[in-house]
Amino acid sequence: MEPKEGLPKSQRIYHKKAVQTLFEEGKGFSLYPFRVIVHLYDAENQENAIPRILVSVSKKRFHHAVKRNRVKRLIRESWRKNKAELMKLCLLNNKTLDVAFVYNATVILKYGEMEEKMKKVVERLVEKL
Repeated sequence: MEPKEGLPKSQRIYHKKAVQTLFEEGKGFSLYPFRVIVHLYDAENQENAIPRILVSVSKKRFHHAVKRNRVKRLIRESWRKNKAELMKLCLLNNKTLDVAFVYNATVILKYGEMEEKMKKVVERLVEKL
């Protein structure tokens, strides 16, 4: 079965406890313009073996909400397009991956650049899995 390309709520991290666990127990690495924090653990069942994401853009770097929201939209879209290989691996290994993207750049990258960086991030995550 081919995984769907959407980004439903089940693939996002939104519970306070899940966010806290991710930042406390997760390991991180930097790949400009992202700081990526990853928490890998065993899935309870096959349906839960999917990677989940959290996107954070600092108010300190982008004062206007419009710009912060644009960056978050670009990150989510580039993740949505490139997550397929990672999803297949999670299903095969029965693992769940929580990933936080903290945007560190002070300028908004073009979508093409953002997608190239996201491909590199996904490659690194596949290596870790």
